[in-house]
Amino acid sequence: MMRRNRQDTGQHASSTVRRLWRTAVRERQFWYICIPMIVWIAVFQYAPMYGIIISFMNYIPGKPILSSEWVGLAHINSFIQSPDFWPVIRNTLAISGLNILFGFPAPIILAILLNEIRKQAFKKIVQTISYLPHFISWVVVASLLFTLLGNEGILNQLLLGLGLIDKPISYLGEGKYFWGIITSSNIWKDVGWSTIIYLSAIAGVDSELYDAGKVDGLGRFGMNWHIVLPSIRSTIVVLWILGIGGILNAGFEQQLLIGNAQTREFHEVIDTYAYKYGIQLGNYSYGAAISLMKALIGVTLVFGANRFSKKVLDTSII
Repeated sequence: MMRRNRQDTGQHASSTVRRLWRTAVRERQFWYICIPMIVWIAVFQYAPMYGIIISFMNYIPGKPILSSEWVGLAHINSFIQSPDFWPVIRNTLAISGLNILFGFPAPIILAILLNEIRKQAFKKIVQTISYLPHFISWVVVASLLFTLLGNEGILNQLLLGLGLIDKPISYLGEGKYFWGIITSSNIWKDVGWSTIIYLSAIAGVDSELYDAGKVDGLGRFGMNWHIVLPSIRSTIVVLWILGIGGILNAGFEQQLLIGNAQTREFHEVIDTYAYKYGIQLGNYSYGAAISLMKALIGVTLVFGANRFSKKVLDTSII
């Protein structure tokens, strides 16, 4: 029985290989076009991954990588046992969680609202204004925040002028405000760009479904709830899975530019910690180990979210 199972498995694998080969031959023109991009990805994306082995070594710059001392999981253990571990993990999960909680549904809502606009000129103006912030550098965004929320910023001057406060509020100097400010900034910067994806999905909804909805007496809300959202569910699920996989990507530039010593307890995340204690201090192995741990957790979350979605929602990436 075991021998027969092995033969069946071998035959199935051989059949799969032959089928893939026939497909590749049939689509060879497409693969010819893709060769430059495949080479580019292999050289600049996969080849540098060789350096990830320094996560398990005491790497010294200038020396060959393989001649460095092998220390295994010592750097990861050092990070886990450090007093900064839990605050960093807390900040990362809190900022990412807020981005998913408020930032994930925001482009869906905006796309549905834009889809309801009948005047195309006005719709294009609103859409353009909404996605322009995506192209603004975080350096510029940080400058705008300091101008608006600084101790002598516009908001404080307005509140003082109205007599609502007696002294300026240090919005950027107190940690309790940081999560709200960073979440609002992330949503403002990316909501319009993400909306493009959902608008494209909504554009593909069959018009006959809308006609059937009108016959059934559905209003505008009913159309969106019973027709639009179910029709773009696969797009929503795929982006949700990718969002869960990137839950440890809480940001980097915005924390470095907006955060300061007074808000470190609330703004320090995994990426900024790896940069400060890895690259800036020359402890490259330590920084690489932290980044590797984050990447492995992200991959695990992607597969976990994909499996959950496949079982519960019958929709998945693969």
